[in-house]
Amino acid sequence: MHAADVPDADVSAVAALDEPTRRRLYDHVVRQPGPVSRDEAAEALGLARQTAAFHLDRLAAQSLLDVVYERRSGRSGPGAGRPAKLYRRSPRQVAVSLPDRRYELAGRLLAQAVEESAATGAPVRDVLHRKAEELGSQLGSQRGGQRSAPGDAGLVDLLERHGFEPRREDEAIVLANCPFHALAREHTQTVCGMNLHLLRGVLRGVGETGFQACLAPQDGRCCVVLRPAGRAAH
Repeated sequence: MHAADVPDADVSAVAALDEPTRRRLYDHVVRQPGPVSRDEAAEALGLARQTAAFHLDRLAAQSLLDVVYERRSGRSGPGAGRPAKLYRRSPRQVAVSLPDRRYELAGRLLAQAVEESAATGAPVRDVLHRKAEELGSQLGSQRGGQRSAPGDAGLVDLLERHGFEPRREDEAIVLANCPFHALAREHTQTVCGMNLHLLRGVLRGVGETGFQACLAPQDGRCCVVLRPAGRAAH
């Protein structure tokens, strides 16, 4: 989940590719079978070496390219010269969706549930709910020292970082965005049940006893609402 926790970094990476020369260099590097040097990239695109170096290093700074060092002469030892600085595509995956969507997380939970169900004979839905609650608890517990935030601010911050767009309505916390929107439209019972247990786990993980997650489907928002404990609708 760590990569999904830093959407600002993904936005920054996408913005880096908005510069036309930088995008051309990125496309050139990823099409090559091996790492590319500054001189090779500059010659291929008709750029000054200094220009190519600047943009390649910016792409590397955004983790869109990896930097490796190799001796192109094939020689080693004294007199072989310094290794050349080369660039190749990074394994990092960048995804930006507005509003925020987390389909990879849903897919991972569903796949885990199917595999465990096949191995143990347990009902898939029961496994999915347990897995979702365990993950939610892990996400909540990762806040560590931030649990000491006043009131429910720590919970709201966590929900914001994971794309739920929490809003306060009276004493409840309404989630304006469903990170699993398209899946929830096609498979409502399965996905909303998964989401409900995920958020129950989050509440347990952050140690928040003042709210209870409950299903309250309504157009234009997440199917789950966090209501004051003891007042949750069923």
